[in-house]
Amino acid sequence: MSRFWSAVVHGLTPYVPGEQPKLDNLVKLNTNEHPYGPSPKALEAIRAATGDSLRLYPDPNADALKAALAQRHGLQPQQIFVGNGSDEVLAHAFMALLKQDRPLRFPDISYSFYPVYCGLYDIPHRTIPLAEDFSIRVEDYLPQDGEQPGAIIFPNPNAPTGRLLPLEAVERIVAGNPDAVVLVDEAYVDFGGESAIGLIDKYPNLLVVHTFSKSRSLAGLRVGFAAGHADLIEALERVKNSFNSYPLDRLAIAGAVASVEDEAFFQASCRKVIATREKLIADMRALGFEVLPSAANFIFASHPQRDGAELTAELRKRAIIVRHFKAARIDQFMRITIGTDEQCDILVEALKDILGR
Repeated sequence: MSRFWSAVVHGLTPYVPGEQPKLDNLVKLNTNEHPYGPSPKALEAIRAATGDSLRLYPDPNADALKAALAQRHGLQPQQIFVGNGSDEVLAHAFMALLKQDRPLRFPDISYSFYPVYCGLYDIPHRTIPLAEDFSIRVEDYLPQDGEQPGAIIFPNPNAPTGRLLPLEAVERIVAGNPDAVVLVDEAYVDFGGESAIGLIDKYPNLLVVHTFSKSRSLAGLRVGFAAGHADLIEALERVKNSFNSYPLDRLAIAGAVASVEDEAFFQASCRKVIATREKLIADMRALGFEVLPSAANFIFASHPQRDGAELTAELRKRAIIVRHFKAARIDQFMRITIGTDEQCDILVEALKDILGR
């Protein structure tokens, strides 16, 4: 039926999400899901919201969630935008703020949805190579030789590398581009970074995007938000209300509000993942793996004597799923989600077996 496709559809190269295999006794370490589950208070709020009121539309502005997020981050509700997962928030930002006459800049090794959005919305873009150690170089994102970016986007920590750009470096990029929107995609920042949300009142060109899918363990609920100057948020609202006025349902709003309000659970669960990550990094390095520094809930690892695709396939034979990217510069790496301590121990024992140790 492709003869009925539009020219836009013919030209798209869609994003490929991580595999969701249906296998028994699976150690699933491929999609960066949180291993410990959401706040019990969030689950209780979702159950309480499940009733006759589901026949009614939800609040199109999700005012309760905006208020909770604004209070937590020291902002005003008009500085918060919420959407159906951070991917939808990013999609609206690409259309509302990142589509400019001059090219958008983002790293060559980064979240692979970025070039997909550029193709969908016909956005001119330029990919900037990471340094040899896979870090982002601040200088590459500053105006050079009279050439200014149309806009800038990068994840921090970056994905799939896990490397963190310190907050002072992020601020240099934002301050150095006062005439361009700088979007910092902080999907993983709660696992070891310092959020740029604290810079928002200082820089009207800064937009920070978060998700509830990682550190809040609510990937199945589909909630994300952006924080920024009210003018940037208004641009997102205009696109959202031209696309879908009700992106968050009643259950999502209730669960997300309760999650935000349960700060103690949030902090404790993040600490557990960080502790497991540091142990896994040490165990992997003891087996001879190169593991990049990570501030995310995953690690990026390669072995100098073993092929990355081969290792991934051998793990799969043992019902352990990790992510492998067939892309230049990173085709020898595996991206491994931080699971429970038990899951990570199973992974390490399997790698010992594969390496013949």
